[in-house]
Amino acid sequence: MKRILITGLFLCAILVANAQENVLEKNKWSKEKASEWYAKQKWITGANFVPSTAINQLEMWQSSTFDPETIDRELGYAEGIGFNTMRVYLHSLAYKANPKDFKKNMETYLEIADKHGIKTMFVFFDDVWGKEPKIGKQPEPVTGTHNSGWVQDPGDPASKNEENFAALEIYVKDILNTFANDDRVLLWDLYNEPGNTDKLTSSMPLLKAIFTWAREVNPSQPLSAGLWRWDFQELNEFQAANSDILTYHHYDDEKKHQHVINLLKTHGRPMICTEYMARTNNSRFSNVLPVLKKENIGAINWGLVNGKSNTIYAWNTPIEDGAEPVEWFHDIFRKDGTPYRQDEVDLIKKLNDEGK
Repeated sequence: MKRILITGLFLCAILVANAQENVLEKNKWSKEKASEWYAKQKWITGANFVPSTAINQLEMWQSSTFDPETIDRELGYAEGIGFNTMRVYLHSLAYKANPKDFKKNMETYLEIADKHGIKTMFVFFDDVWGKEPKIGKQPEPVTGTHNSGWVQDPGDPASKNEENFAALEIYVKDILNTFANDDRVLLWDLYNEPGNTDKLTSSMPLLKAIFTWAREVNPSQPLSAGLWRWDFQELNEFQAANSDILTYHHYDDEKKHQHVINLLKTHGRPMICTEYMARTNNSRFSNVLPVLKKENIGAINWGLVNGKSNTIYAWNTPIEDGAEPVEWFHDIFRKDGTPYRQDEVDLIKKLNDEGK
């Protein structure tokens, strides 16, 4: 009897896996469809955006701290240098706390971004930084420390517990169905850096699940999950095989970046670099952005305005007294809209203006 039960469970698992694979293949964009879509876009340039008044995704989206005035002002800075796309992280706990308000805040954000001629690339799950996100008042930044309050979504071990998947499926499908035909949304980035913070392949079940849920909804916008760690073979293969548009992160100089581009071209799909620009790593606008322009690859750098995220400080190099670093790590503007470096914004604007 025990052997029959085990065999039955094994067969059920195979059937579920096969059904999942069928869904993933059914609605995946062909290379031709992806290329046609990409050809209709302006050269995609912009930044990863969180307003300077928010330490993390929860503080951005919770109704008590949602800040449309700052969002409007800071997206105006982006518009001024020709940026047309922002990559913006969502958070499932903000949705869980109040789904109606969460979607209302998303609508408000999209209205503001659209006013500035900016499309949005929304990010669902994230394996980076704080493991235990909590709804409610968020912590104050740790002085001089990079992204001290950023939180994972759904967290650790929450992302490994498949008992949580049913609620996450409701969240993901509700958001996708709400905005599935909204042309203000450029792309859905389903999972940021899966496997980060020592999770490795334990993130694979949730990664496969969110691609399955998204394919079941089948929004009009493309789906992706960015490659970021080149030795994570199993994750990389799945992400590359299931993304409509190939997205990736790279924080090294232009020669190493070009090498990655050459490798990723073999997939035959349009590409968007959804994270780059870390000045003290020699990933700069001056040396990397022209390469992305030449290759017609979308360019989304980390950081727009210096704020509570503290991303002017390098990943592992805190400055305990909070003094401004000799060279900023990320970000383009101070809170008042003054550029950190005028030569950088001049270059960004020049490249964005070319070919209009």
